[in-house]
Amino acid sequence: MKTLNLELGDRSYPIYIGKGLLGNSKLLSPHLTGKQVLIVSNETVAPLYLDKTLSGLSSYETDTVILPDGEQYKTLETLNKIFDALLQRNFDRKCTLISLGGGVIGDITGFAAASYQRGVNFIQIPTTLLSQVDSSVGGKTGVNHALGKNMIGAFHQPKAVLADLDTLDTLPDRELSAGIAEVIKYGLLGDYEFFKWLELELENLLTRQHTALSYAIERSCTDKARIVEEDELESGKRTLLNLGHTFGHAIENAMGYGEWLHGEAVAAGMVMAADMSRRLGWLEFDDVTRIANLIHRARLPVHAPHAISNSQFLSLMARDKKVINKQIRLVLLKAIGDAVISAEYDESILTKTIERHRDDVVLGG
Repeated sequence: MKTLNLELGDRSYPIYIGKGLLGNSKLLSPHLTGKQVLIVSNETVAPLYLDKTLSGLSSYETDTVILPDGEQYKTLETLNKIFDALLQRNFDRKCTLISLGGGVIGDITGFAAASYQRGVNFIQIPTTLLSQVDSSVGGKTGVNHALGKNMIGAFHQPKAVLADLDTLDTLPDRELSAGIAEVIKYGLLGDYEFFKWLELELENLLTRQHTALSYAIERSCTDKARIVEEDELESGKRTLLNLGHTFGHAIENAMGYGEWLHGEAVAAGMVMAADMSRRLGWLEFDDVTRIANLIHRARLPVHAPHAISNSQFLSLMARDKKVINKQIRLVLLKAIGDAVISAEYDESILTKTIERHRDDVVLGG
């Protein structure tokens, strides 16, 4: 097992990465503040890993909430099911919520923990690659709205994160690739050496070689932790972690939450961001091709869906959380491994980027 620490003063916490972590009471107990524990999971993950998790909590008063599986259920209506359980079962403000699942479960459980009695303890047990490398770390919680993704939420840091590699053995191939998209993001935005490592080791990730997976999770979490430590509430540098997300969130919303996985939409969004960076004169065509090739090798899309019109794409991007004074701020690339936040671009360049990628034209057209 490897342990990283995210340093945020009195809100610092460990990130445990390894095999056989589920049910380890020695890891869980130090982070439980009271005797009441509510585990929130979904219909896919619970049959696989709930009993193992409960085995490490035998000395606590435990209860569970099992939610439907899918991004389309990341809503205020679903959130209320957690509140109903907490109130009906008289959970007090010393209770701990444990999220057992992917990014949807982690986000919605964290938001419930941030809101219940104005804030209670919670622990992240991410079971997908995407949640292990990204969404479980950093304290972003929330739900979607029909008009925008993750527009309702709060910053609420967990007490600990347990990333058990064993849970990746049951992860569908499509979900694995979606997680690799977020791994690639870290190489692109500020870790060129990691990007080069990914070019060499991608097949080992796709075949679930545990040494490669462990390293990718550790490196991704390390990169994210350092950024969050500098800018916890996303007032500056943390925005870089949204590389590809402004384009990607528009795709998710337009297609209907759950049609495209989050990582798939971000993958296409990163290629769009790279292509737009080329149009601004920052990247060479070979750089864009290199990025697109790695994403394609990861079995991820490199173009947006044809069904989204230019006007719809721009309208959805205009609702992004990074918009300030009606300016769409984008995370773009000065080089592979060097991301910047910019609103200084001609809108015609953004429109051209959207148009070309919707039409599935070869990059550089």
